[in-house]
Amino acid sequence: MLNINIVCVGKIKEDYLKDAIAEYSKRLSKYCNLSITEVADEKLPNKLNDSIINNIKDKESKKIIDNLKKDSYIFALDLTGKQFSSVDFSKKLEDIAVNYNSSITFIIGGTLGLTSEILSLCSEKICFSKMTFPHQLIRVFLLEQLFRCFKISKGETYHW
Repeated sequence: MLNINIVCVGKIKEDYLKDAIAEYSKRLSKYCNLSITEVADEKLPNKLNDSIINNIKDKESKKIIDNLKKDSYIFALDLTGKQFSSVDFSKKLEDIAVNYNSSITFIIGGTLGLTSEILSLCSEKICFSKMTFPHQLIRVFLLEQLFRCFKISKGETYHW
């Protein structure tokens, strides 16, 4: 069974997001071994400058790196990443599972994004939209798309 790891910055505080994450996690349990690792986000001061931004991103990145699994195919969710259709994303995950690895890791950064160091460790960058969304909401988007991918690859109804 495919191992899906999600390493994300920040805790989910809103109950409606927790409920959606729990629901999709339950649905995904039929198709993969899912683990979600939350690393603490850094407090943002009222005023930011480049030095503060870089310092915060570096601290969060170190926490992410400490939680990456060796020999995993790593996706960073990043605005500069490739956009996929759901069908193409499903094919991509199938290809990775068959030809590369039984472990896939997705990284969701914090409010300020990911460092170039993290991005250089990734096998690939993906982008769900050119619009900016809260990283907590992107976690739900990712879980829904993973569930959709498995349904597509198994030929089960849901996608249509």
